[in-house]
Amino acid sequence: MARSSRPVVHYIATRPDGTVPPTDNYLARYYSDQGETIPTVNLADRVGRVVDHPTPGERWYTDKPFGYFHAYTRPGEILERIEEGWPIRLWIVEPLGETGNWGGDNYPYWLMSQQIRVLEETDSWRAFGHRGAQVLAVLAQLPDLARQWAAEWAADPEGTRRTYKEWQTRVDGTRALSSWAYCRAQYSRREAALQTADQLAGDAAAQAATEAGTDAHAVALIQLRARCLVAGQLMFDRIRSGEYEQSIRGLLLGAGLDTLALVTA
Repeated sequence: MARSSRPVVHYIATRPDGTVPPTDNYLARYYSDQGETIPTVNLADRVGRVVDHPTPGERWYTDKPFGYFHAYTRPGEILERIEEGWPIRLWIVEPLGETGNWGGDNYPYWLMSQQIRVLEETDSWRAFGHRGAQVLAVLAQLPDLARQWAAEWAADPEGTRRTYKEWQTRVDGTRALSSWAYCRAQYSRREAALQTADQLAGDAAAQAATEAGTDAHAVALIQLRARCLVAGQLMFDRIRSGEYEQSIRGLLLGAGLDTLALVTA
């Protein structure tokens, strides 16, 4: 008996006020510099309704900053075209009428249309993929964690420096972050999620550690620890098989640095 396939869900991310951001940020900046207003649609005002694009462009070219509704079927890539990255609101929509994409292997999770039905708002963590809840939990903890790590550094600067340096050498030598995490994110269509999580983690850790009076070198290593930690959480299910892969995952999660227990289920 053949297994039934899962229904395809289409997502559109909006700014926190519910308005759809441009589909091309470069064109948006150019139009803004020329003093032109970029039209948008507020999905929060249209739940349950059919929405026509206010100023559709040519199908399916990016000839305008906002020329079509751009829906995603892979949640982990949703954040790739949001101008501010985070926070967002996330909506489940139904594309109507003629649809298309740019074709090729790189775009199967895109779907363009000039008419949609706004079905419902859903949890924004889904923009990071199915481990988004764990990622947001880690990001919420990072300011406190970074302050704790900064306090440990201040209490024993030389010992902590040696510990971090040994860990950093292993992270760099194995390419745990630059290769393992990013390649697995690409394969599982979570590249945009990882890029956004990486930026958020680095910024949160740097701010907290700097405010704690930590020197620049220590701040950089605390940032790296935070970036690795959030990558390990996001890609926890993709870096797990075999002893070596488990050691890579351990490095990302801070093995040898006395990382506090965090959500990994």
